[in-house]
Amino acid sequence: MFSIQKILLPVEFSERCFGAARHLAHPLVKHFNSETTILHVMSPYYDFGTAELASPSPRDFITHKQAQAKQNLDAFLSEDFGTESVKRVLLEGDPARKIVEYAQAEHSDLIVMPTHGYGPFRRLLLGSVTSKVLHDADCPVLTAAHTANRGPGESISPKHILCAIDLGPHSAKALEWASRFAGHFGASLTLVHVITSLDPRTEEYYFAPEWRGYVLDRTRTEVQRLQDRVGTHAEVDLEMGEVAKAVCFVASDRKADLLVIGRGLAAGVLGRFRTNAYAIIRESPCPVVSV
Repeated sequence: MFSIQKILLPVEFSERCFGAARHLAHPLVKHFNSETTILHVMSPYYDFGTAELASPSPRDFITHKQAQAKQNLDAFLSEDFGTESVKRVLLEGDPARKIVEYAQAEHSDLIVMPTHGYGPFRRLLLGSVTSKVLHDADCPVLTAAHTANRGPGESISPKHILCAIDLGPHSAKALEWASRFAGHFGASLTLVHVITSLDPRTEEYYFAPEWRGYVLDRTRTEVQRLQDRVGTHAEVDLEMGEVAKAVCFVASDRKADLLVIGRGLAAGVLGRFRTNAYAIIRESPCPVVSV
């Protein structure tokens, strides 16, 4: 039986964090009756030049900052999470590293974080902490842009789930998670795979009917093998073009409530994430779970 027993909600008290907590984390906490940890990590670096105490010593300043952080943490959506099983944890250190270490130590089933999202400059970044967590975390990570702008009725309530696969080694894990999640909510599931031309020398054949037919048939066969292995019977949408744009177009066109993607296995400096995955998360019209 599919269950999300432990949800980790890292916060830094911004409007984006309030949005992610209210519209992403809290509905899942209520649905699964999850044990929730609201985690705030204080940076070990302090700007003593902007001290809020009159001529404080470094120790007094740090004590004041710790007390302020604890007060903010205790007050964070205390009414929203009042009846659920919630643990509030204050740590100090590198935020991304502490989040990943805590999630691993506590065997979290899901981490929920916001992104910077779309914009003329901010679309280039997910936010350094979110990027590092996506890069290193073992468990699935749920994130979304524009969480601060969601209305009261726009909480996550999946009816149609889209799973983007690249047919790599991690695709089965992403598809299995998406299928089980969709089954739990009674949601429909669609697979999307984007075919790209990796060799510039073959661009002239990219739109040739013979080439398209061959590649589409071969891809359908590979997707069916994957579904047979996982035991799913999802509808399949095959696209051609730029991966991130095509996936986000399908998510928008099909009005997907949730997009599931794979992050792959840890592998050296690339970690668990790839360029396409970052771009998809930045531009997705709906929340994204990276598995």
